[in-house]
Order: sequence, then structure tokens, then C-alpha cells
Amino acid sequence: MTATMDKFLRDGRSLLLAYDQGLEHGPTDFNERNCDPSFILEIAEKGGYSGVVLQKGIAEKYYDGKVPLILKVNGKSNLPRGEPVSRQICSVDEAVSLGASAVGYTIYLGSQFEAEMLQEFGRLHELAHDCGLPVVAWIYPRGAAVKNDTAPEIVAYAARAGLEIGADAVKIKYSGDTASFAWAVRNAGKTKVYMSGGPKAPTEDDFLKQVAGAMAAGATGLAVGRNVWQSQDPFGISQRLRRLVLEKETIEAGEPEAN
Repeated sequence: MTATMDKFLRDGRSLLLAYDQGLEHGPTDFNERNCDPSFILEIAEKGGYSGVVLQKGIAEKYYDGKVPLILKVNGKSNLPRGEPVSRQICSVDEAVSLGASAVGYTIYLGSQFEAEMLQEFGRLHELAHDCGLPVVAWIYPRGAAVKNDTAPEIVAYAARAGLEIGADAVKIKYSGDTASFAWAVRNAGKTKVYMSGGPKAPTEDDFLKQVAGAMAAGATGLAVGRNVWQSQDPFGISQRLRRLVLEKETIEAGEPEAN
């Protein structure tokens, strides 16, 4: 069965709100307000996001169906040391039952356990497409063999790997400039490319410049979490991101947006 990201696209662009970090990072990212999943879903709806990313427990207890859901089906904590590995904790059938319109899976390319994750992704991809669900690959090069996970050649490798393994979309880190990120997008071919929002940027303008660079490079969109729900004004930054990503307003990458 054909599976596309069309449900998450608006005129070819997409803005996703990610809230799968609680398992990966613990509650260190949260405060009294954003530790409540209901608040995140309110941001997703009122902020005009194309989709929201949740782990299965949050989806089961809080998801309200108002914004299309990408269900993250694997995960790990940050407590173990050594080479990273993230294994499947949710089936495709369960994702369907929870109302997911797509599933997501993280692969730590370069880890000594990458073969296990690639094999698991292959099975997941087949089952998800049988159900008509697209599959988003979080591809984060990581492990002792990876010295700089945002180096242009590493980011381009992550993008190409997404295409090669059949991902319908790939979530990758920003490589630091428009030209090198454009090379990553080109290597992803017909696979949709989302820039990963990453940790909270020093200022909103710093973050917006990165997003502008990714969009100018041809990215499909942005999957952002902490730079929105850790903001003092998550609805305000959401409005700025929506204009930039979905409404195709432009600012100079590397220059602050005019107030």
C-alpha cells in the first residue's frame, strides 16, 4: 500500500511539534508548565502545527485527535553509557489503534548497534506501509566512530541513509549553513527532509536563522520541540515559525529577523 506524508503537508511544507523527549532525556527538559502533555497538545492545536510527535504512553493518555499524530515507536533512556541503541517499544497495530497517521523510528547511524536498528526499521517499514502509514526516520549519527554529528558530510550521510532504507521522511540535524544543508537535501532524493529543532538555542533569532537556512536549502519543514515549549512565549515563537515554514516568508539566513 502506498504511504505518503501528504496528511502532514500544506503546500509542500510541514511544521511538526515534537514531544518525545521525556523518555530520552528524563524530566530535565521540563518545567511546571511544559511537563503537562495537555499543554503541549494545546500548543500544537492553537499554534497551527501540521503534526505532533508523541511516545505511546502520552498518546494513549492525552492524544485528542485534533492534530495529526506521528507515534514514536522506539526509544531509550540516557542512563546507560556506551554505544547508543534504541529498540522498538510499540507495534504498528498499536500505533494504528492510538490514531497515528505516521510512525517514527530513531536510528543511531555509526553506533556499533546500527545493524540491529536498521534491521528493526526494515520490518517496521514493511508493516507500516501495509497499513498505509508513512515512516519517519530520525537518523542521528552517534557513537565512538562519529566525532562531529553536524559535520556537513555526516549530515548528508544521514539524509542519504534515509533514502536508501526507504524512509518517507527523515529528521536530521542542521549542518550549519544553507549550502551544505542543500547538499544533504539533494542526497535525500524524494525522501522528505525535516530539520531537527535540537536543544534550546541561545536566542529565538538564532534559532530562526537556522530554520531559514534549512528552508532555503529545500527542506520540507521543521520538527521542533524544546525551542518552542521551553520558550517563555511558545505561542509567539510558534507564530513566527509558522510564517517562516508554512507561509514561506523569508529572512536572511545568518541575519536576524527585523522586528
